[in-house]
Amino acid sequence: KYEKRLMNARIFGVRHRSFMYGANMREREEFSRCFLPGQPAQVSLPPPPPPSPRAPGLDALHSLCKQIYPDQSNPLTVTAVIKYWLGGPDPLDYISMYANSGYPELGVPPHWHYISLGLSDLHGDGRLHPKPGPGRPSGFGFELTFRLARERGETTPPTWPANVMQQLAKYVFNSGNTLMPGDHVSWHAPLDGGNGCITQILMSQDPQLPTSISTPHGDVSFVQIVGVTSEELQAAQHWNGLGVVNLLRSARGCGPWLVTDMRRMHSAMEDDPSIAEKIQCGIERDGSNTSGVSAKCWWVQITNDRSSERYREKRDDSDDDEDVKPIVKTERLSPCEQQDANVSDENSIRALSGLHLTFNLEAGSLLPLAIKGRVMHGRHFTFKSILSHSAVTIVAPSVTGTFVSKEKPYVVQGPWLQVLLSEELSEKMAEEFQVFLNAPDKREIQLPKTFSWPEHNLVITIIND
Repeated sequence: KYEKRLMNARIFGVRHRSFMYGANMREREEFSRCFLPGQPAQVSLPPPPPPSPRAPGLDALHSLCKQIYPDQSNPLTVTAVIKYWLGGPDPLDYISMYANSGYPELGVPPHWHYISLGLSDLHGDGRLHPKPGPGRPSGFGFELTFRLARERGETTPPTWPANVMQQLAKYVFNSGNTLMPGDHVSWHAPLDGGNGCITQILMSQDPQLPTSISTPHGDVSFVQIVGVTSEELQAAQHWNGLGVVNLLRSARGCGPWLVTDMRRMHSAMEDDPSIAEKIQCGIERDGSNTSGVSAKCWWVQITNDRSSERYREKRDDSDDDEDVKPIVKTERLSPCEQQDANVSDENSIRALSGLHLTFNLEAGSLLPLAIKGRVMHGRHFTFKSILSHSAVTIVAPSVTGTFVSKEKPYVVQGPWLQVLLSEELSEKMAEEFQVFLNAPDKREIQLPKTFSWPEHNLVITIIND
């Protein structure tokens, strides 16, 4: 099955980060993955506690935390006043906050350790998660953690990380997608609401908690939120998240436990040019393992009938109103997709004579990654629309299991559009898309901006976010 993760979840837009389409699409040349060095600290767990009428899954997580923090049996906890299954807004029942003294001799500063309770199944009675089978994940199969550098003289933990964790949990519950080490989240604002440079998120494995534990309701892993700069996020997008996380472990201001320091003013690449060099070498050697992103995008077929183009322009006029809303409340289909939806034939395959793609600026700025980091390495890249159930997958000639061909480079099956790029066209597109890499501030790019390749009957337009 073709299943690739979308790594650019934008929480306030409820962007769907992962998806699956049934097709045997394979890349001939697999990317090399970069894993974190060593293994996390192993914690020997006591036998599972006897079933509790209160919350057996919660008891199991509390038991683990007591082993890590035996002197903090009653930590400060952020609690959802109205639980999610009762109509409350916050999916996480609790967020426990522990004081961690760190290991200064190992480069781990004193910090606050936040652990969520609620993405896994705490109750096991079906009130929020379906009951799992043996050996299955508990709920979504993971909980979030976060490590925040402790200020000198600080006696109580800040509560703003709890809001970040609740927002990420809302994304998971709304989309049904899980978060994994190596994923990244485009947050686009200081995590604490201040004026700092830590504005984006990478996901890692918590270095102190076990890889996974078994609870009465299934297995639970622990995924740590790591606050990073925009430059570090871009490096993860153009190379791979785990590789960047690995390098951050040796960087000043992050350290082996990836403690987020909101006072950090420079990226790891600025502080240590050797890190920038390693990332650039990784990009040139491996390309990118970011196989797709969520985006505001749509497409129309280019034909002699201009009605489709008029429909697109009309849609552009309405974008301004929708884009200012924090949550996408409606879903839009392109004209061609609407025809497919009317006949409800997900299996129909239709070749297009020409294609006009439209992306918002954030998605469009990743076109160099899609072409140079993926397609020119013999891989594929997908834009999953947040405006509809559609997806656009750009593929290289070496990708097998597709329904495009040299004679039919633009083919749609139900809501899924595939676009085959020849080596010659990929090189032309990479050269033209260099404008996104050369611009110091992408907001300075004059929009809308249209790229056209008439000999291939292909047009791409970039519009404002």
